[in-house]
Amino acid sequence: MGNTESMESQLAVIRSRAAPVRLPMPDPAELEERFSIALNSMNLPPDKVRLLRSYDNEKKWELICDQERFQVKNPPHTYIHKLRGFLDPAVTRKKFRRRVQESTQTLRELEISLRTNHIGWVREFLNEENQGLDVLVEYLSFAQYAVTFDGEQAEGGGELSSIDSPWSRSIEDLHGDCSLPSPSSTAPRAARHSISSTLVTRSNTLPSRRTLKNSRLVCKKDDVHVCVMCLRAIMNYQYGFNMVMSHPHAVNEIALSLNNRNPRTKALVLELLAAVCLVRGGHEIILSAFDHFKTVQNIHHICLMKVACMQFINIVVHSVEDMNFRVHLQYDFTKLNLDEHLERLKHTESDRLQVQIQAYLDNVFDVGTLLEDAETKTAALERVEELEENLGTRLLDVENEAMLKIVELEKQLMQTNKELDQLRDVYASANSQVHTLRRMVREKDQTIRRQSRLERQAQEAQQGGGPQRGEGDGGVSDCASPSPPPCANLSPRYKYNRIIYIWSSDDSAQNMSQVHLNPPPPAPPPPPPPPPPCRTSELSSAPLPPPLPPVAPPLPGSGGSPTVIFNSGLIKKPIQTKFRMPVLNWVALKPSQINGTVFNDIDDEAILRDLDMGGFEELFKTKAQGPAVDLTLSRQKLPQKAPSKVSLLEANRSKNLAITLRKAAQSSEVICRAIHTFDLRTVRVDFVECLTRFLPTEAEVKMLRQYERDRKPLEALSDEDRFMMQFSRIERLSQRMSIMTFMGNFTDNLQMLTPQLHAIIAASVSIKSSQKLKKILEIILALGNYMNSSKRGAVYGFKLQSLDLLLETKSTDRKQTLLHYIANVIQEKYSSVLLFYNELHYVDKAAAVSLENVLCDVKELQRGMELTWREFSVSHNATLKDFISRNESRLSKLQEDAHIAQDAFEDAVKFFGESSKTMPPSVFFPIFVRFIKAYRLAEEENEQRRRQEQMLLEKLEQEENQEEEETKSPSHKGKRQPQELITELRRRQGKDSRHVYEGKDGAIEDIITGNHDDVVTVQILLFLLLQPFFNDNSLYI
Repeated sequence: MGNTESMESQLAVIRSRAAPVRLPMPDPAELEERFSIALNSMNLPPDKVRLLRSYDNEKKWELICDQERFQVKNPPHTYIHKLRGFLDPAVTRKKFRRRVQESTQTLRELEISLRTNHIGWVREFLNEENQGLDVLVEYLSFAQYAVTFDGEQAEGGGELSSIDSPWSRSIEDLHGDCSLPSPSSTAPRAARHSISSTLVTRSNTLPSRRTLKNSRLVCKKDDVHVCVMCLRAIMNYQYGFNMVMSHPHAVNEIALSLNNRNPRTKALVLELLAAVCLVRGGHEIILSAFDHFKTVQNIHHICLMKVACMQFINIVVHSVEDMNFRVHLQYDFTKLNLDEHLERLKHTESDRLQVQIQAYLDNVFDVGTLLEDAETKTAALERVEELEENLGTRLLDVENEAMLKIVELEKQLMQTNKELDQLRDVYASANSQVHTLRRMVREKDQTIRRQSRLERQAQEAQQGGGPQRGEGDGGVSDCASPSPPPCANLSPRYKYNRIIYIWSSDDSAQNMSQVHLNPPPPAPPPPPPPPPPCRTSELSSAPLPPPLPPVAPPLPGSGGSPTVIFNSGLIKKPIQTKFRMPVLNWVALKPSQINGTVFNDIDDEAILRDLDMGGFEELFKTKAQGPAVDLTLSRQKLPQKAPSKVSLLEANRSKNLAITLRKAAQSSEVICRAIHTFDLRTVRVDFVECLTRFLPTEAEVKMLRQYERDRKPLEALSDEDRFMMQFSRIERLSQRMSIMTFMGNFTDNLQMLTPQLHAIIAASVSIKSSQKLKKILEIILALGNYMNSSKRGAVYGFKLQSLDLLLETKSTDRKQTLLHYIANVIQEKYSSVLLFYNELHYVDKAAAVSLENVLCDVKELQRGMELTWREFSVSHNATLKDFISRNESRLSKLQEDAHIAQDAFEDAVKFFGESSKTMPPSVFFPIFVRFIKAYRLAEEENEQRRRQEQMLLEKLEQEENQEEEETKSPSHKGKRQPQELITELRRRQGKDSRHVYEGKDGAIEDIITGNHDDVVTVQILLFLLLQPFFNDNSLYI
């Protein structure tokens, strides 16, 4: 069907060209002859020829009439004559210019004729008489000679040599191995040789100056492109294709057309050459054509060309700073199969080429990875922004948590110090009572012994005949010793809180200071008045803690003495300076602490006399001071001194306020106006927080109002007092400052609290809903009941704190814990719950959240919003209205999250049988964090143990294989007995998994650690010890 439709279409075209007049049909013989001529002119395939021959005579005659009515526009020799006229070297320059104007049009008409006329016209163009292919190839060589010649001149230094011209070289060996069929094979070889020699002779005349100029004039037109199209039209016919393939110059000239500057021409040539490669034998011809191309281009060494190409590729690709563009260039070369070509060249013997290839491979990018990164760039950037935001939030959380922990630790430290002080008091009181009781017991024992001695002496005296005076006096004196006062009833406060007089060692005066000690210092009691005996014993026997730190020196202006008294009795006078000097904030020693230190013998006044203190004052004087005041003229200049500013505030408070105001860099009016209008863009929230510490007190307000009532000038006040004057006039100042602080910190507090609440919610819900965790707890409950049922009975559940005890319950060999066993059981039996910890989300983050503090912060935000509402209802400020409208819904969402977090946590705690009052999030969630960490560690240790056991089993198998090989040798008979003993030892000990390394380091120690009472163990020891001394492989015991 397809062939019939094609034939009908061709016939319709022929009929459209035919005239309406129709001739009578000849006889059948003439009809068949003329029909055969018409078929031959159509150049149809055999199947279509058979189809047309099957037509009836009527259709055949119609086809013959249509073919004979078709008239060719120009015969072939017309075009050949014009092309030869273009190639005539004798034509003048002026005539050639006129002729060349129509060269492109002539070639276009020729291409159309070759493509549309019947095959007879093409055969006539290519026959031996016209030699159209030779003329066309010769004109193509002429048209592109200028491009090739100019390239040679650029490379060869401009020397013109017709001897080295590429057209003078023989390329008959191009088709030495080609056996393509050619219709011109019947022509005499001499004729073809004459044509080739004619082309070579004509080529030898090309390097003339006139021909070169004419070629440059032609190469500016599209003649090369149209010539290639003409050759392409010829090659569409099998007859023409065979002639082109057998022609000695045609394929070479087509390949040389790649030098043309027109990209369309290059594309056309590459398409044509690619089509030739698909024909049998065409690939070798194309490769030979490119070899000729390299020869014409003066590329003598292919390796040099490859080195230059690789160097060029390296520079083109890797000299670009833009990485994306570099990847683009690299990918272009990859699409040209450069990577495969480099793979083939990696074993080249050229060192220079290897260097260039290695340089390219070292700088190459993985295009696939970069392409994947490019596709995910947007998502990655969004993820980076999200991570940055999360990291910023986490950083704030960590800082706030650290601050909170520090405060809590400080509170605990203060409480611990108080408890420690109480314990010290109790210890001191108890220690004093113990010493008193011990002394009373010793005195009582002495009294009893003395009483017994006196009674014994009295009996001896009665038996001896009368008392002696000396002994009686001694006994009376002993008995007259006073009994100790009852000191045990004294209170600890009376014992230790007392005043002790300390006398100084000064010879000129005795300075007595009263120091309250608790407990007393180690100094001896003063002579007057003598304390009671019990107090002396307590002071001498009780351990004394170190004394309290020294009392701080008195503040300036508090009535303290401005002088310092040394042992010498000299008083240091104040030094009068010309300028006001800055204050050195050191910690001064008290006068009583000078003695015995390095400052005792220092004379600083001598140093002042030696130094130039004027220059010192110039360097360190405070700013905004006038010229130096001459002390000799101070009285005369005193009335002319500018009046000083009046300060109503306390000195330190005024100085701190001045520092705070300098940070704002705003005037007092601007600051007060911003506070009055709640303008946080003018004053920052940190400045508002600092300024909150300087809210005027009632005394300051009263003082400032009194100053105004006295109608004193405001200019006389300092800047700080004038600011405080305006500051105190703001209505509801304290509420405004609190509201501004709340507004400024609202967003930060919201961003800090929201992730914590979300972590509580996510962790609580995931823990409660995790079925895998439920299965884990079920396994733990089963194993625990199995272990405890014989002693404590079975239970229905356990507290979560019991999870920490899994690591404390160890096996008999102390090598693994109960948690290791549970992990192994899950690995083998319950692999579906193996990764249960992946269901527990944000547990680690929730473990760091204090829900109580978060709820308190949420309540503080609510109170701040209520305060803002009340202020807005009074002042109707636009800033407050905008803040409330923007943030009220956000606060409501935060409160909702807080309620959800609290309910979710309580549900989760109750779900595990705990109470939220006794187990806050800081206790509840860390249990799971510790359990997950311990479980994963147990998994890793179990896996490591399995690998070790596997390696040990493989080693034992190797040893058994070696033993089996040794059984084949005659010496195995003597070794069978110790091997049987080792097997018996393993059977009796019930530890077949224990490894004995025979004849190796450590074998003796391994056996010694076994059963020492077993006779087999002794035999093995003796065998392993004595085996090296026996050569007959027998065992002596």
